[in-house]
Amino acid sequence: MKEQIKGDTKVTAIVAAAGRGRRMPGEVPKQFRLLAGKPVLWHTLHRLSEVSRIARILVVGNEQDSELHDSVVGYGGLGKVDEMVVGGRERRDSVLAGLRHTDPSEQIILVHDGVRPRFSRELADRVIDAAVDEGAAVAAVPAVDTVKIGRAGLVVETPDRESVWQAQTPQAFRRGLVLRAFEMAPSISATDESSLVERAGHPVRLVEGEYDNVKITTEQDLKQMQWRYEVEGGSGGGTFRVGQGYDVHQLVEGRKLILAGLVIPHTSGLLGHSDADVLIHAVIDALLGAAGMGDIGRLFPDSDPAYKDISSLSLLRQVAERLAAAGASIINVDAVVMAQSPVLKNHISEMESTLAKHLAIASDRVSVKATTTERLGFVGREEGIAAQAVASIVL
Repeated sequence: MKEQIKGDTKVTAIVAAAGRGRRMPGEVPKQFRLLAGKPVLWHTLHRLSEVSRIARILVVGNEQDSELHDSVVGYGGLGKVDEMVVGGRERRDSVLAGLRHTDPSEQIILVHDGVRPRFSRELADRVIDAAVDEGAAVAAVPAVDTVKIGRAGLVVETPDRESVWQAQTPQAFRRGLVLRAFEMAPSISATDESSLVERAGHPVRLVEGEYDNVKITTEQDLKQMQWRYEVEGGSGGGTFRVGQGYDVHQLVEGRKLILAGLVIPHTSGLLGHSDADVLIHAVIDALLGAAGMGDIGRLFPDSDPAYKDISSLSLLRQVAERLAAAGASIINVDAVVMAQSPVLKNHISEMESTLAKHLAIASDRVSVKATTTERLGFVGREEGIAAQAVASIVL
């Protein structure tokens, strides 16, 4: 019978996203900053949408951010998200505004921070279960470090670390209970809703949270979260993968020398079925290898007249599109061109930006280096040019 009650419980999520992020510089509020190519808020809402027991999601935002809110919804996958509710100056005002847009049929209200995208569906379910049983529940993690209570720059108390928990969201409450808690403390500014329920005299169940469930507050938080999404995958299911590529083409007279899509002034060029861009060919093989998609010869065989004299930049775009369609994110590309001549150092920056543009990633994620072989081997004898590349992705 208890499970049936839980199954029938209607849950609505209120997402606090009206903050202006005073500790993170920049004109764009932190909830709308990009994380793995999408706004932070989108990741939070998408994860909440994956919690099957949540029927509706109310985003409480700042009135001046309505267009940004619409752009977040425009990324898709947020069918449970309702129209934005305009919040107030303080967090409690915003959450209360969200509560006033709910009705008595929505028995459990789950409150979550808009900039806390990396929580598990299982955690949300545990918090909801505890709220159904106890009326109020908060996700929290045991304190790892010793906690000091300070006043005027001096330690006045060191509480027992075993009894100290760091509160997180989601937090969940029976609707009537949390509304009464707001009404009983109309002038108290609270940093979370569970503290208001405590003040109203109702016990709050501690639900062990997750240390990865970080609230993005500073620029450093955003950078660390970006790294987590890239290396571990945005939903925790991605895999970090690395591929390598190597290519060689012969130098001949009467051909243009093309590297990274750029025509490099030289007395000879590279021989090949396509434009023979040895650098791009190495990068393509590195990307395909990381994604387990074969190699350039298999995808674009030199026996196919369609690829005769084709720009390798076109092939690179096609490979980037294949990876994107498979759900892969390119983290970085590192390549080296081995040529005795010409000297390439003045072209490196443009090579990097051109590759980055066609891979749809930031320029600082592409590194191109050039070296000679000290006149050793076929490169040293200027018979050909070689390139090697390493690429990392999350898939």
